[in-house]
Amino acid sequence: MCGPIAMMLPVDRNNPSKRVFQLLLYHLGRLTSYGLLGLFFGILGKGLFLAGLQQQISIAVGILMIILVVVPEKKMAQYNFSKPIFKLISKVKSHLGNQFKRKSFDALFTMGLLNGFLPCGMVYAALFGAIAMQNEWLGVSYMVLFGIGTIPMMSAVVLVSNFITVPVRNRIQKLIPVMVFVIGSLFIIRGMGLDIPYISPKTTSLIVQANPDCSN
Repeated sequence: MCGPIAMMLPVDRNNPSKRVFQLLLYHLGRLTSYGLLGLFFGILGKGLFLAGLQQQISIAVGILMIILVVVPEKKMAQYNFSKPIFKLISKVKSHLGNQFKRKSFDALFTMGLLNGFLPCGMVYAALFGAIAMQNEWLGVSYMVLFGIGTIPMMSAVVLVSNFITVPVRNRIQKLIPVMVFVIGSLFIIRGMGLDIPYISPKTTSLIVQANPDCSN
């Protein structure tokens, strides 16, 4: 989702300085939305950790991601439980489309802000990391750092978008569901607690106890 939007950003192609400033505004908008998501999911992770449900949530999120990839969007939209989600996503897309027409500095910030709330496989993966932080402010930091890490690649996409042909863009679009499926599968494996280092640890907790009991 993020790549195709970045390719269409209405940045100035003739003025390098202005283009850099426009890109910074766009990225600032993305970092803001990622920070807000990190805050929400950090709080959620804290609650899940206290309830001991993190691994179950990991499996549920993985299954949901795979369902969203396998079941066509039009089919999912027919069910009442998914209509509010698709309605919300449609509103975000509509507001995002309106910002493209404005092409102002504040519009670029808003584009980044709205872009951050759209479905994206890599963001899903980062959000699980925010949940695993088990703390709202660590969740914010985690998501902001994730966003900063994507800046070089996202900026490169904008700069080379004129040289990417339509067939290449279509191939990239087809790879996105595959990536989401793989990430969803990893979530399920992680939640199963198979005792595989880094991939499926026995516990999804990333926070080490301050005073561990070493008597055993």
